[in-house]
Amino acid sequence: MKFTYYLFFMSLIGFAQQTQDTLTLDKVVLDEVTVSALRIDDEQPFSFSNISKEEMASRNLGQDLPILMNFLPNVVTTSNAGAGIGYTGIRVRGSDATRVNVTINGIPYNDAESQGVYWVNLPDFASSVESIQLQRGVGSSTNGSGAFGASVHVTTNKISPNAYAEIANSFGSFNTKKHTLKFSTGLLNDVFEISGRLSKVTSDGYVDRASSDLKSYFLQGTYQSGSTQIKALLFGGHERTYQSWFGVDPYTLSENRTYNSAGEQYDNSDVLTGFYDDQVDNYNQDHYQLHWNQIIDNHWSASVGLNYTYGRGYYEEFNDLWYDQNVSFSGVTSGLLLQLDGVDSTENVVRKWLDNDFYVANLTLKYEDNEHTLFFGGSFSDYQGDHFGELVWASNAVTSLPYHRFYENVGKKDDKNIFVKWNAHLHDQWSLFIDLQMRWVDYNALGQIAGPSEIAIDKAYDFFNPKAGLTFQINDSNSAYFSYARANREPNRVDFENGNPIPEKLNDFELGWRHTSKNFRLNTNFYYMHYQEQLVLTGALDNVGAPIRENIGKSYRAGIEVAAVYKVSNQINWSANVAFSENKNKDMVFQRDGQLKQLGDTNISFSPSVIGSSQLSWSFSPAIEINLLSKYVGEQYMGNIDANLSKLERYQTHDLNITYHFKKTRFFESLDLSLLINNIFNQKYISDGYFYTYDDDFTTPGVISTIERVRYYPQAGTHLLLGLKVKI
Repeated sequence: MKFTYYLFFMSLIGFAQQTQDTLTLDKVVLDEVTVSALRIDDEQPFSFSNISKEEMASRNLGQDLPILMNFLPNVVTTSNAGAGIGYTGIRVRGSDATRVNVTINGIPYNDAESQGVYWVNLPDFASSVESIQLQRGVGSSTNGSGAFGASVHVTTNKISPNAYAEIANSFGSFNTKKHTLKFSTGLLNDVFEISGRLSKVTSDGYVDRASSDLKSYFLQGTYQSGSTQIKALLFGGHERTYQSWFGVDPYTLSENRTYNSAGEQYDNSDVLTGFYDDQVDNYNQDHYQLHWNQIIDNHWSASVGLNYTYGRGYYEEFNDLWYDQNVSFSGVTSGLLLQLDGVDSTENVVRKWLDNDFYVANLTLKYEDNEHTLFFGGSFSDYQGDHFGELVWASNAVTSLPYHRFYENVGKKDDKNIFVKWNAHLHDQWSLFIDLQMRWVDYNALGQIAGPSEIAIDKAYDFFNPKAGLTFQINDSNSAYFSYARANREPNRVDFENGNPIPEKLNDFELGWRHTSKNFRLNTNFYYMHYQEQLVLTGALDNVGAPIRENIGKSYRAGIEVAAVYKVSNQINWSANVAFSENKNKDMVFQRDGQLKQLGDTNISFSPSVIGSSQLSWSFSPAIEINLLSKYVGEQYMGNIDANLSKLERYQTHDLNITYHFKKTRFFESLDLSLLINNIFNQKYISDGYFYTYDDDFTTPGVISTIERVRYYPQAGTHLLLGLKVKI
């Protein structure tokens, strides 16, 4: 393993996967005005990556979309269940999902209140994706919450001129199954197409009982005639996953790394009697989109996008009396129930609900001539979320009826922005990019939250986010760029629940060089991101499993991203990338053992200083493709105080992906057999976890001792997926 590590690491220094303007040398062509307003290309002075559906196809065997993005530059992916299905996440430049802005066809996908992205609500969505662009840093103006680490712009399937039907089935480790049915009518009368998809994904998960039962649908109707395109979409999903977000402590990790404490049931003698069967997260989410793209004349075009998202669901939890009183000391068996009818404590089952509505309207106007491209745009969104808890069962609830609501509150958020973007060719070699955005946010939450405690938030924010940059075309093969971007963003709901947060500010400086030749492409990008009042993950979780963040004053992220694609021969392609970075909190202060301690500069949590990946592709023949995919993630801290206990060790994994394309016959258009072997060297590694501290003044009366604790999310060893896709 040491040999493979050094070979891999040296390869990253010599080469790097494209930054990643794409995993191939092709350029994605966009035909929707809204999407082109949010996406960028080589003329803009930012660092970005594109992935097409063809590049994802051979690995799209059931794992979630973040896992398919794992080999992009400066990316780390996570999986609570350990095998890439269920609750998964992505971090870019050390920034978690709440700081990665995601849009689907230009519509914001981040949850308005938490700002998180829950891909589990859209299982197998990759099967309906045309392309993805990942922009690192602030990037260009976008809709929804501001990008503080990256933005991800997803475009769904384009029109298929020909009718087809497609069936894809996958089977693999941990009883994983994926069944997908897709179809398209092709262009009817050369103007109209209907396409759709039905999917079901199930898995037992690597972690004990970390099961996933996921269903999704996608239906799209498109009218296109002359200068008009109208597209209507309905898509959504239903997920039912057994909770696996508690992690394991270090001792349990060494004895039984797949152990899951969720749903534990004890008797009065500290004997584990079993696990609660319905300790699940159960959620439905439906999206309705309408997009109208219109070419007005040779210079002007416009786009209108409308969206309604309806989400509803709960997570159910058994609260064990013995565990609460002897281990967790959380008080959820009593305080949660508001001392019902004088009952001090009782074992209980509760459901915590979220029922929400999200409306969006986007408008974009584009002007283009030989020298200038101008975008004028704006977006308005309105969100309302009802949060409430229900008492499903209690061993001693006296007169309380089932489904008694023990808390209820409403969150409302309005988010408006307008922007103008100007890209001008100043000279044969110089291009200027200017992007000015104004954003207005109003957030209100009122009522009672689980605990119980009152919540009363009434905040309004006005943000001005300017961006500017220059691109210099040195010659036909080389270009250089520099950009500055200012970003502001509001705290999320969990931040308010766990403190008194203030908005964050970011100044992002990017300097890059792009080289393109016949068989080689190299992108190098330097960045310096200076934060004020950055909300960083403390490593701890609150009582509902949400990561806790805190403002830390000044901090910065600085690094270099190198990425390349090299065509070795007509049969062999090699792409690789590496990112070296320094991520620091300035003058960190921490209260340890009852006293404030000056820690100086410390590492920002979940921010490895080295991240790299490599993909070696071999087309053995037109029928056989073999890909060796490697990933390296350096050590990282799960907290901000550089505690040794909070350190996650570096890890390296290798995946093998083999695809066989059968010859076309009169019975099918294509037939592909794909094998994906993940972690072929059976590396036992941890990609995520959480770290927390508490003060103990009970063990030694009068003496405060700060106690550190940690929990890990172990990842699966060698596991595989085998898929067969037939298209007729």
